[in-house]
Parts: sequence; C-alpha cells; structure tokens
Amino acid sequence: MSAFQDVQFPFPVGLGASGGPVRTTEIVALASGYEERNTPHAHSKRRYDAGPGVKSLDDLAGLIAFFEERRGQLHAFRFRDPADHKSCLPSHEPGPGDQLIAAGDGEMRVFALTKLYGTGPDAYRRPIRLPRAESVLAAVEGEVRPVTLDELGRIEFSSAPEPGAQITAGFIFDVPVRFDTDRIDASIEAFEAGLVPQIPLAEVWLSPGSVAP
Repeated sequence: MSAFQDVQFPFPVGLGASGGPVRTTEIVALASGYEERNTPHAHSKRRYDAGPGVKSLDDLAGLIAFFEERRGQLHAFRFRDPADHKSCLPSHEPGPGDQLIAAGDGEMRVFALTKLYGTGPDAYRRPIRLPRAESVLAAVEGEVRPVTLDELGRIEFSSAPEPGAQITAGFIFDVPVRFDTDRIDASIEAFEAGLVPQIPLAEVWLSPGSVAP
C-alpha cells in the first residue's frame, strides 16, 4: 500500500505554484431542455502546477531529488498552498477564535479541525488533516487551552470541555498531495529559454493507517 510521507514539498518552489480547488459535477441534459446536476463527492480536491515556482537550476535539481525520493506518484507528502494555508485571512495571523470547531458535551476530548468557506446554509466546511502542530491555538469559550495533536491531525484536550461550550481554533495547515505524473521533462536549453516543466500535483484524501511511520 502506498503511504503518506510526512515531509514538506520544497517551500520556495511551492510559493510560485498555481492551482486551487476542483469540483466534480455530473450534468445530464434532459430532452425538455432542462438539466440535472449532481456531484459524487462532498469535498473538492485541490490540484496544482508547481512548475512556475522553479526559478533556477538549483530549484530544478532539488525538485527532481524530491520527486525521486517520493518515487514519482507513489508516495504523498505535505504541500503548502500559497493562497490558502491559514484558518484566517491570508494577511492575518491565526488566532484561537478563527474557526468554530464544535460544541462540548462534557465527555469528548478529541475534535477534528475544519475550515469554513462562505456563510449561511450553503457554506462549505473543509476537513483539515495536516495542521502544523506548532501553529495550533485552541480555546474553549474564548479561554485558550493547551492541546496536542493525534495521528489524524485532531486536537485533544487534557479534559473534556463542558457541555455546550464553544470550541474554536486557529492554525496553519498543509495539503496532502502526490505528484500527478511519473515523469519530469526538463532540459537546460528549455529552462534558459524561460520554459519550465509542468509539475502537476493532486490532492489525496488520507485515511487512518495511511501515514508512514
């Protein structure tokens, strides 16, 4: 079984990457002229092209080494989305009140992190599986409390928050991705002419047990 390896994609290259969320919508055209639309997935998947972030031959060499270590598409890894990697606005610093996570019930101590997109009944709540442990700030009814992270990226309090208490959190997070190709086509002549190779990356959904020890 292929694994997730807890290593970071080269950050300087990732800063120049382009991409974002991709939705899957199935559209059926009816004889009446109307159409029906549906989706098989509740969550979007991110796709990126890291090629634009390659600014030098040294960047390219480091990227090829990283690609070889991951065995191409075989192993997934951490990627920092340059446009969306905080629980808050990109220009702000994460704070403990950024995202409403859950309400306490007096018994549960472990809670999954999420990020809300939009407002109202159609807002989308995105599961966050790869928070940066050093960045996580959590609060119960506005009071900051220490937490630890478990192997699934969930926060764990030392004692269960009281029933009805609002649990909030702020964090920086990465996206689990893999290379979406098993080859990198690059040449010095093309690079010097301003042509960088396409480096497609595709988000993967992590499951329990998929993280390599």
